[in-house]
Amino acid sequence: MPLAAATVMAAPPPSFFSFSDTVVSYRFQGPSAEPGLTVPRQDGTAKGRQVAREVPKNVVNLFHANSWAYGTNLISLDILRSGSQDPAGDKRVPFKDYGATEVYLIYRSVLSPNKIFDTTVFAIPGLVKDIGLSFGADINTKDTKFDSEKRAGTFGLSLAFDVPAGFVNLKVQGYKEFSRNGFAGTAPSKESGLPVILGFDYAHFRSVEYKMTPEFELTYTIPLAFTGLPLALAGFNTLILPKGRYGQINENRTQVEFVSQTNLVLDIGQLIENAPNRVEAFVGFQYWHNKFGGDPRRTPNTEEKALIAGVAYHLK
Repeated sequence: MPLAAATVMAAPPPSFFSFSDTVVSYRFQGPSAEPGLTVPRQDGTAKGRQVAREVPKNVVNLFHANSWAYGTNLISLDILRSGSQDPAGDKRVPFKDYGATEVYLIYRSVLSPNKIFDTTVFAIPGLVKDIGLSFGADINTKDTKFDSEKRAGTFGLSLAFDVPAGFVNLKVQGYKEFSRNGFAGTAPSKESGLPVILGFDYAHFRSVEYKMTPEFELTYTIPLAFTGLPLALAGFNTLILPKGRYGQINENRTQVEFVSQTNLVLDIGQLIENAPNRVEAFVGFQYWHNKFGGDPRRTPNTEEKALIAGVAYHLK
């Protein structure tokens, strides 16, 4: 008997994660809205009036979620490429002849006191199966003249509701945002001795710090077993209360911001080859009210109503 055939293979070491899933997806999304992005209306009744400019976007997403002994982690990275309606730009060439690219990273983590202390005290029987400590971050950058560079942190409580199948989670958090705004500045300062151009102190341009504000996040996946198909509803809703002022000299007040995305997901692998959680197709709708907190009375194009269609592949 060959030696290799007689060798007993050692059992693989136990995984650090009790659950782990990595997904790569593509979606088309449109028409998207970009606050402040308008074009003149050239009809006979309202010639010259500025109207919102609609933008199609192609989005590649890398998503990872896992569960370990004391909680859960989630990372989502979107790479969004706009159509030429939302042009890339910089200081030298404000509007280029191709669309902008945005990178948006979300990280969320939950620590479960029930798991840490091996107890069920942090639960409400029949309603909430776990109450945890949540924290996370949002990071983005976009190559436009606006020169967005968002940095936000969240911290609060996470409630995992007791549902028969799938999951429904609610986070109640504090939200603190810092960003960069290529159009923003401060009022000129005579004492600074720094150059003032067009009434703005350009040495203080672009740094924006918002106030801490409450934020609410609802995420869910609900299987639709009654259809007889491997279908599910999956999505999120996020509500951010006013976070301070924005504008060229912080003259505008931010408004309540609400974004909702709902997708109908079909598990193609399970439907065709009885191989669940491998290949999925989805269609959905995204609604964004007062996008980025913009006030529609001061900033045009702050409401988004976008259709979504895409495919996803689980790497496992």
